[in-house]
Amino acid sequence: MARAIDLEVVRSEALPLRKKVPATLLGSGKAKELALALDAEPAELVVIDAALTPVQQRNLERLWKTKVIDRTGLILEIFGERAHTREGVLQVELAALTYQRSRLVRSWTHFERQRGGFGFLGGPGESQLELDRRRITERIVRIKEELKGVQRTRGLHREARKRVPYPVVALVGYTNAGKSTLFNRLTGAGVDARDQVFATLDPTMREIKLPVRGHAILSDTVGFITDLPTSLVAAFRATLEEVLSADLVLHVRDISHPDSEAQKQDVEHVLEELGIHAEARAARMIEVWNKADLVTGEELESLQRDASRMADATVISAVQGTGIDQLLDLVGSRLATARTVLDLDLDYGAGEAIAWLHRHGEVVETRHDGERLRLKVALAAPERAQLARMLGREV
Repeated sequence: MARAIDLEVVRSEALPLRKKVPATLLGSGKAKELALALDAEPAELVVIDAALTPVQQRNLERLWKTKVIDRTGLILEIFGERAHTREGVLQVELAALTYQRSRLVRSWTHFERQRGGFGFLGGPGESQLELDRRRITERIVRIKEELKGVQRTRGLHREARKRVPYPVVALVGYTNAGKSTLFNRLTGAGVDARDQVFATLDPTMREIKLPVRGHAILSDTVGFITDLPTSLVAAFRATLEEVLSADLVLHVRDISHPDSEAQKQDVEHVLEELGIHAEARAARMIEVWNKADLVTGEELESLQRDASRMADATVISAVQGTGIDQLLDLVGSRLATARTVLDLDLDYGAGEAIAWLHRHGEVVETRHDGERLRLKVALAAPERAQLARMLGREV
């Protein structure tokens, strides 16, 4: 992650941590040992791959005489460089302010900075600004109000898409699993797909053509990561709501990664936090085993056999394009079975129900028969149950 924002890593070390020390996280002996190492070979920044309390961060900076940030601070710095849209900037700033509010404010550079990020690392041309909790809290309140507007706008967009109506397919996955590369492959878009963590922060949506169902909307989302801080999940809820409302979710996995199974569990944990529980995942999720071009021989054959025995998995290479046709077939067939086509015979006086059907279903045929309106409508199971309650009868 440090290299993702062009930091030069001069030393990395895995430290055994038998117990967390309240003052410095690390044991005093190890902390002093690292202080001597930093005296001999000074560094501008030390990144701790853990969550530091404000006290621990301050004490380590005093001991090591250099800037110290933790995992959350580094992720926020990356997010600050990656966000480009107004929505993305707001979401990152909200997460950064929430993080900063809990600790001593040392450098805050949002108002006047000459680089990306949020100032945890320092840099040329940056101002040093003391902000108290009151000012931070006031800014948080304002950002939340602006994000409510974003959520309302997204809600209107979702309603508009329902009137088209095309189903929505959302991409999720661990960061750098290849979601944006797959997005570009399926849509022909030019979304940034660099080989680095969190290359995509701002949500992107495009129309795709399916062999079975016709058209769908494909949504690319922010990547997940191990121990993604709760504040970041909360800040990006407006974006991730696209996943909540999607008709189908494609979980893109880097199947060549040695920790692919652990990454899967991390993604499922974040989805659980968002309210997409195991039953819902089973009903509307496909696992896309990506980067098959990096797996060869018997291992690839084994993966393909495993996927063929599963109804919700397929092996692809988004870079080479192999397996894409099979993926599109699977997406189309899953969307087709996710909705039931109903033959409805309605009175013209049922205007509310007719309008609701156009908003929430896919009206595939309309026939006028005297004083009756006959519709063929594709509806998902939850909407079908809602329609039955609205009409007061089984449909």
